[in-house]
Amino acid sequence: MASLEVPQRQIRALHTDETVTVYQAYRPGIGLAAARDGRFPGSWKRDRMTWIKPSFLWMMYRCGWARKEGQEVVLAVEIRREGFDWALRNAVLSHYAPGVHPDRAAWQRELKHSPVRVQWDPERDVRLRPLPYRSLQLGLAGEAARRYADEWIVGIRDVTPLARAMAGSAESAASLMPAESPYPVPDGVRAGVSGTCTP
Repeated sequence: MASLEVPQRQIRALHTDETVTVYQAYRPGIGLAAARDGRFPGSWKRDRMTWIKPSFLWMMYRCGWARKEGQEVVLAVEIRREGFDWALRNAVLSHYAPGVHPDRAAWQRELKHSPVRVQWDPERDVRLRPLPYRSLQLGLAGEAARRYADEWIVGIRDVTPLARAMAGSAESAASLMPAESPYPVPDGVRAGVSGTCTP
C-alpha cells in the first residue's frame, strides 16, 4: 500500500520554488473579506494564536467540508517559503516528547519563548478517515502571527467551492485534490518539528 511508504511524520504541502499554500477556515465576515482583499481584515486578531495547515484534507476534517459553524469559508493562503521556513526554524512541539527534549523543564522553557507551535495529527483520506501517518499544523502567535499577516502572504483564495465539490463523493475528492508533495525541510529546524527523531 502506498500509505505504508509515507514516513509517519513528514511535511507535505502544495508548494512552488517561492511559495507554500496553507489552509484556514473562518466565518464569512473574515473569510470573504480576506479572499476579496488579499489580506486579513481588521477584525482578524493578531494577538491570538492562528493555526495554519498545509494539508487540505486535514483542513476538511477540521471544518467538516466547510459546514461547521464559524468555519464556513475555507481559504488557501499562499505564503512565502522564506516565511514558512522561518516558522519551522522557530517552532517548538506543542507537547513534551521524551527523546526530543532533554526534560520537561527544557521543553517548557522553549515553549515559553517560541512564537510557533507544532502539532502532528493523523492525516486524513478523502473520506476523512485517519491514516497511519501524521499531518503538520503550525500555530502562529505574537511575532509569527504578525509576520504571517503582514509580510508572508502572497495571495488568498476562497476554496470553499472546491471543498463543497469534494464533499460529494470520494471519486470527486480524489480527482480534485491539490497536488501536495513532501516539503524540503530547511536547516536549523528542531528535532520533532521536522518530523524526524520523534517517538
